[in-house]
Amino acid sequence: MKQKTAIAKKPKTGMTRLMELAATKKPLMITSVILSALASIASFIPYIAIYYIVLEIMGIYPEFSALDVERTIGFGWIAFGGIILNILLYFLALMCSHLAAFGTLYELKVNFASHLAKVPLGFHVLVGSGKLRKIMDENIEKIEGFIAHQLPDMVASFVAPLVMFIILLVVDWRFGLAAIVGIVIAFVIQMIAYGNDGAKTMMKKYQTSLEDMNNASVEYIRGITVVKAFKQTVYSFRRMHKAIKEYTNMVIPYTLSWENYMSAFITIVNNIYLFLIPVGILIGLNTTDYISFASKFIFYLIFVPSIATIMTKIMYVSTSGIQIIGGVERMDEILHTASLSQPKNPKTTKKHEIIFENVSFSYADQEAAALSRVSFSAEENQITAIVGPSGGGKSTIAHLIPRFFDVTEGSIRIGGVDIRHMNTNYLMEKVSFVFQDVFLFKQSIMENIRMGNQNATNEQIIAAAKAAQCHEFIEKLHNKYDTVIGTKGIHLSGGEQHRIAIARAIVKNAPIIILDEATAFSDPENEHLIQRAFKKLMHGKTVVMIAHRLSTIRSANKIVVIDKGHLIEQGIHDELLAKEGKYFAMWNMYVKMLDWKMNRKGGETNA
Repeated sequence: MKQKTAIAKKPKTGMTRLMELAATKKPLMITSVILSALASIASFIPYIAIYYIVLEIMGIYPEFSALDVERTIGFGWIAFGGIILNILLYFLALMCSHLAAFGTLYELKVNFASHLAKVPLGFHVLVGSGKLRKIMDENIEKIEGFIAHQLPDMVASFVAPLVMFIILLVVDWRFGLAAIVGIVIAFVIQMIAYGNDGAKTMMKKYQTSLEDMNNASVEYIRGITVVKAFKQTVYSFRRMHKAIKEYTNMVIPYTLSWENYMSAFITIVNNIYLFLIPVGILIGLNTTDYISFASKFIFYLIFVPSIATIMTKIMYVSTSGIQIIGGVERMDEILHTASLSQPKNPKTTKKHEIIFENVSFSYADQEAAALSRVSFSAEENQITAIVGPSGGGKSTIAHLIPRFFDVTEGSIRIGGVDIRHMNTNYLMEKVSFVFQDVFLFKQSIMENIRMGNQNATNEQIIAAAKAAQCHEFIEKLHNKYDTVIGTKGIHLSGGEQHRIAIARAIVKNAPIIILDEATAFSDPENEHLIQRAFKKLMHGKTVVMIAHRLSTIRSANKIVVIDKGHLIEQGIHDELLAKEGKYFAMWNMYVKMLDWKMNRKGGETNA
């Protein structure tokens, strides 16, 4: 019995992958390729017609009165017809390729966006929006450009040299070989340039540098108010400055490395006739049929300059292809990112306690574990607070509950069911978030709140806004709930944005609430309003609250202390103080900070 072995299909790369993408609209692309090839062949018709015109003229030289004008003009019309045919066929080829390109662009963008929705949410936290924006807006757009323009040109650049070689060798093989020697030398120089040490590596670095600049630019623009407030410039914004400097340090040496190759290539392809002239002199010295010799020599001198156009097109198509291939590889890196696994037989639960059992987790780009064998429970209808020093792993816990990432070891259960055995949509229905960084869409306040529950009525949204303590300031806006956030003159404070985010969570009415340092930077008045909003939001819910301000969690049903990825201690406020451990030290520091004051001379003092 033969044993069958499943062999994993190796992902296609380079030009093979580009052609695979182009083939998504196969009938249109095949038509475009055929028309482009025919257009390329038609482009040589005028040269053939000119050759016969030269033969007609040289055949009666010097008796021009004997010229068969009608026949000569006929060849002229053939030349003109060749030009028209070339233009018409190329136009039809581009029309088909553009239709294929637009369809492919649509599918690629939809597939890319769909895949981004399937990958773990933590992926978006780590990658950055600038890189994804560049891939979506630039790299995929370049694929559309390749299919619409470069692919027909690529076909033409392959067909044209074949027709050109045939013509060069058929009319007079001696002149043809002389021209081919020049072409081969130019072609070898071009291949050496593209195969030059690290051309592909440099293109990869080029793409990476562009993505880094995009990420840094997005961050810089988002923080422009802070930059300007402290009278800083792009040069003092380290990440942006570093990205620009790294791009400059990479691209200038790479550009200069092409200097000699490009100069030699351009010089040779534009002066192929220099290879013809010595051969023409040798043939002319040993010929007896001067009319035939002169006709052919003149034809080659007219025809050879077209070689420069053909070779230059090949060069630009190759350069463009390398750039697009780099962009496709970036796109495929994202598309090859594993989607969040979904259970074959998803489970549900009616209970909502959260249990961490020996949970360990490491970020892909970090050697040290973010969490190490952490075990605790967040009881149903109770508040569990997570506290600890910055970088200790608090936010990681918040990200693991809704499966922004999957645990490396151990398990997280909700109502006794491992969250990996729940359908993602079902899990998301169970959990609401209010994070420190609030994102509001450029839509009306009504629609921003409705993000929590697309089926919510206007009355439910207004009720949620009242519970979140934001109804009052919304009513003062010119268009009230129809006010579009981000439009000219509409500015919401950080506290107001947080309260809209809380209203969004209230209208969702999920049984589990995760609050990740939601009041970290609020002023006293906003914190008071946010705390009032929290009371409504947290009523009857399983709450996991991460906070720096220990005053906000002293009444929590359980406090879990995390430090350097380890669970140090857990209990209620009074129990942890009695232990005089890590929480006791943090509380004393917090109390001392509350008593801290500034004296008139600019020094610090304690009350």
